[in-house]
Amino acid sequence: MKKNVIIIGAAGRDFHNFNTYYRGNANYNVVAFTAAQIPDIDGRKYPAELAGDLYPDGIPIYAEEDLPKLIKDLKVDDCVFSYSDVTYQKVMSVSAIVNAAGANFILLGPADTMLKSTKPVIAVGAIRTGCGKSQTSRRIIELLMAKGLKVVAVRHPMPYGDLVAQKVQRFATVDDLHKHKCTIEEMEEYEPHVVRGNVIYAGVDYEAILRAAEQDPDGCDVVLWDGGNNDFPFYKPDLNITVVDPHRAGHELRYYPGEVTLRLADVVVINKMDSSSPEGIQTVRENISKVAPKAIVVDGASPIKVDDAKVIKGKKVLVVEDGPTLTHGEMKIGAGTVAAQKFGAAQLVDPRPYTVGKLSETFRIYPKIGTLLPAMGYSDQQLKDLETTINNTECDSVVIGTPIDLNRLIKINKPNTRVYYDLQEIGYPNLEEVIDDFVAKYKLK
Repeated sequence: MKKNVIIIGAAGRDFHNFNTYYRGNANYNVVAFTAAQIPDIDGRKYPAELAGDLYPDGIPIYAEEDLPKLIKDLKVDDCVFSYSDVTYQKVMSVSAIVNAAGANFILLGPADTMLKSTKPVIAVGAIRTGCGKSQTSRRIIELLMAKGLKVVAVRHPMPYGDLVAQKVQRFATVDDLHKHKCTIEEMEEYEPHVVRGNVIYAGVDYEAILRAAEQDPDGCDVVLWDGGNNDFPFYKPDLNITVVDPHRAGHELRYYPGEVTLRLADVVVINKMDSSSPEGIQTVRENISKVAPKAIVVDGASPIKVDDAKVIKGKKVLVVEDGPTLTHGEMKIGAGTVAAQKFGAAQLVDPRPYTVGKLSETFRIYPKIGTLLPAMGYSDQQLKDLETTINNTECDSVVIGTPIDLNRLIKINKPNTRVYYDLQEIGYPNLEEVIDDFVAKYKLK
């Protein structure tokens, strides 16, 4: 008898788990997906064009809050938890809901979900969202390109629009971001790559994406997996690099699947050491030694630059930070905050009295964000609400800590400056040594 399955997700890992394990598997009948974390992704379908021959009508996506009723109404046998950056308490709370409704609670692992590439693969992951995966990825790409190698990056999925159109996406220029109707959250990940001349792929079907990346028209010597949240890679890595964050010391052993990512690491990068406490750094070192004792540990900093320090010094500033890092990433200090402190802001202005629409809702859902403004832009309405909130706020200037050019997307009626940050290794071992060994091992030229 076929088992009825619900995949519990957030428009990313859930679709990948379906594609790699359940699509075409006649032993199972996936009756629904559920959605959480990301606004406005429930109430649609995983389309038949992507779901395969066993699902000619596609698969409906419901809100996760409906899970107990769905299990009973759809006679569900298994529920597969398939999203990331959540506490162990949250994971087991969902497990309790599933078990109480009569179903099995399942976590799929790397053996059933990692795809094998024909090219050497370097994977970059993290123990939480906002640790600095992207800047680590950029550093690795720079090192490989300096050796004359062609690197194609593949980003963890963020398919929030037309799923069929997003099956395989290739980004080589800023114009491609507009062509694919990217959200702010997508641009934050893709733009830093394309402005440096790197090609990056993303989408929904990661088998098809991998094969396209391997045959990229500009050439491909190495595939770089640029992970999302704290998920483990979709592709089997030949070198697995995990970034940890001493600003959130201890989280590396308390969040799913961040600890999995740490345990899989060949190399661990301790980032943000220039702005972290000695106690936090020591806690992270001790936890690395407990669960990844064979990993190479690279010390790193995330030095801050701004376009115009005069916009900050002595001013009352509104700090805009990367959205997901503040929401489910639970960060209390981002690049914009560090820049405001470093360059002498007189005051950080609280945006909460000025929020409108969807941003007001975001603060209701995540009340611990505090005096920072998340750059939320999953929809046109969120983007409009972000613009209105910034322009409503009574401040002297705006510090933009999100890694994209926000002025390209909205009109800000106040002086503002962007914050830039790159990974800077401290001492030895460093990533250059790691990449030298990787290139030698795989005889790359």
